[in-house]
Amino acid sequence: MADNKGLSAAKRGKNDAFYTSWVDIEREMNAYLEYDPDVFRGKTVLLPCDDPEWSNFTKFFALHFVEYGLKKLISTSYAHDDNMPAG
Repeated sequence: MADNKGLSAAKRGKNDAFYTSWVDIEREMNAYLEYDPDVFRGKTVLLPCDDPEWSNFTKFFALHFVEYGLKKLISTSYAHDDNMPAG
C-alpha cells in the first residue's frame, strides 16, 4: 500500500487543502504538448482553485502563457463571507 501519512495527518487536522505539485503539472502538460504542440494555442484556460495566489496551476500557466500561445487565462476562487472585509 502506498504511503499516505500526509493524507492521514490532514484528515486528523482537518487540513484538506492539497495542491498539485509543479513537477506533476509539468509532466502532464508535457504529455499534452508531445501529443499536439499547439494544443493550447488560441485557447482560454479556466482554473477553478481554492486560492489563485497559491495555485501551482495558475503560476504554471501564467509562466507559460506566451510560450503556449494562450488566448486567455482565468483563475477563479470562492471567498466565504466570513473572510471578506466588513463594509
